[in-house]
Amino acid sequence: MAAAAETVDREAGRLTELDAAIGDADHGANLRRGFAAVARVLAEEPPATPGAVLVAAGRQLISTVGGASGPLYGTLLRRAGKALGEAGEVSRAELAEALAAGVAAVGQLGGAAPGDKTMLDALTPAVAALPGSFAAARAAAEEGAAATVPLRARKGRASYLGERSVGHQDPGATSSALLFAALEEVAAG
Repeated sequence: MAAAAETVDREAGRLTELDAAIGDADHGANLRRGFAAVARVLAEEPPATPGAVLVAAGRQLISTVGGASGPLYGTLLRRAGKALGEAGEVSRAELAEALAAGVAAVGQLGGAAPGDKTMLDALTPAVAALPGSFAAARAAAEEGAAATVPLRARKGRASYLGERSVGHQDPGATSSALLFAALEEVAAG
């Protein structure tokens, strides 16, 4: 989560630029604030298990990040953390299964599906690729985010723009890809 906070901090300007085109220009700033708070909370009181880390991070994002991003990322992490349970160590396959539960919860909460030009366009292929490798998950997330450019947004604030959302990369899919990039960097070592 510390690596995710660093990545979001580094890329916050780009996320805000993407959001300025089809949203309300606060995605980068909101995520920067939220992930900085997550890193602080986890450093002050480190949870004992990977599942507890994700639950605590999700809780912090829900309470810190405005707009839809806080509840969506918070739901993703909390549901994944609950799926991991109290295990002291988890395999990549177990993490993928837990994240799949989180992605399903995000889809339910937002009423979105892949192809709607949302974070699910990066999360869904990344989670599907994760059992293969962390690098494959990162690549799938990045490809999924890039594939949102030609899509017309059907959910979220960008959907209000109709055809004007076409030609812009979705900021939520982009931030989701950044989280998989941070995961892959930590796993690589």
